[in-house]
Amino acid sequence: MQVEGKVAVVTGAASGMGRAMADTFAAAGMKVVLADIEEAPLSNAVETIASTGAEAIGVRTDVSKLDQIQALADAAVERFGTVNVLCNNAGVGIPGPVGDMSLEDWRWTLDIDLWGPIYGTHVFLPIIEAAGEGHINSTSSMAGLYSGASLAAYNVAKHGVVALMASLERDLRLRNSAVHASVLCPGPINTNIVYSQRNRDPADAEHHVRTEQGDKFWEMMIGFLAEGMHPAEVGPMVLDAVRTERFWVLTHPDMGKIARYQIEAMLDDGHLTR
Repeated sequence: MQVEGKVAVVTGAASGMGRAMADTFAAAGMKVVLADIEEAPLSNAVETIASTGAEAIGVRTDVSKLDQIQALADAAVERFGTVNVLCNNAGVGIPGPVGDMSLEDWRWTLDIDLWGPIYGTHVFLPIIEAAGEGHINSTSSMAGLYSGASLAAYNVAKHGVVALMASLERDLRLRNSAVHASVLCPGPINTNIVYSQRNRDPADAEHHVRTEQGDKFWEMMIGFLAEGMHPAEVGPMVLDAVRTERFWVLTHPDMGKIARYQIEAMLDDGHLTR
């Protein structure tokens, strides 16, 4: 797909990988609609991109709310006339083993990490198909290919995102659509996802259940991600998938081997790898 002059919408665009996608798309000559729940960083991101001469607008958006996703689409179409590319990138993460997570923790994570991409795809797909060609990318994780311990809700949501995008791409192929889909499965990236609860409603956050297992895992995760890939490296990977219609976007391809080992174990004797 030729991207110059096309319109891209990116959620979670005020920081991290979303900001990198928005920056990369703008540099490639695209018009960009940035969406995020954090207003000040969102305004800063839009101003920075606009200062380069690119066309950009920002729309404060809670991706867990269907009406706000619809408002985002309306704003994009009103400003630019259409949408060609959607990146369902906004996401959160909190630790917790199955059985110990509160239902509020489950709902908060799934509402953003899984229902966000579902809502985004539902609202934007007709707009993108009407444009004649386009692409929908959603951010999953290596946790969408391998479910480790202490990250129950996040694992479930990210597996769902992989299934959503794979289902979408196959459905699009069946009807010979000019729209394509891809899924981003990042490994360790130095983002603020470990501080996700900064944007959570305080009353809802009171229901977060802390466990010794979860706390130890999160302490390890904070250090692990701090040493991770810079988010700026991810933007060009997503842009390449849009241009080449590649489905899988793996920031750390070697980590994909854990999925291979899991399948091999399943076919071998049915045991679950560690």
